[in-house]
Amino acid sequence: MKLHELRDNEGAAKKRTRVGRGPGSGKGKMGGRGIKGQKSRSGVAINGYEGGQMPLYQRLPKRGFTKPNAKKYAVVNLGLIEKFVEAGKLDAGNVTEETLVSSGLVRRRLDGIRVLAKGDVKSKLTITATGASKAAIDAVEKAGGSLSVAAKADAAAE
Repeated sequence: MKLHELRDNEGAAKKRTRVGRGPGSGKGKMGGRGIKGQKSRSGVAINGYEGGQMPLYQRLPKRGFTKPNAKKYAVVNLGLIEKFVEAGKLDAGNVTEETLVSSGLVRRRLDGIRVLAKGDVKSKLTITATGASKAAIDAVEKAGGSLSVAAKADAAAE
């Protein structure tokens, strides 16, 4: 076999139908668009229109609500904090939101940092954060440390 003998298998590459190229093509004159009307014109796409049938977006139920001013918290697990303490990137006696960001464990504070209980805690940690799960607080206290949740500014205003 030589390079000039290489070609696709029969039927592997289907030729594109060239529309509107004369009567001999079978798709000439109106190009398969019928006579007149909105859909025969160029630049028309009737999105979501299903020919008078109730469109899908109207048939489906509308439920729920997304709060536009919902708080978005950065989440960190106890196992990762423990790993950073062992690596010497965090001081176990003083873990705050600022130290978590500066160590690179959390990228951004967002509306605060929330501590979750995934992972094991062996060292005596002193953590201050915006939020924490009950399981995380229990896990830290079991290891002999303390996890304090900072008073929220919103709660004081209410």
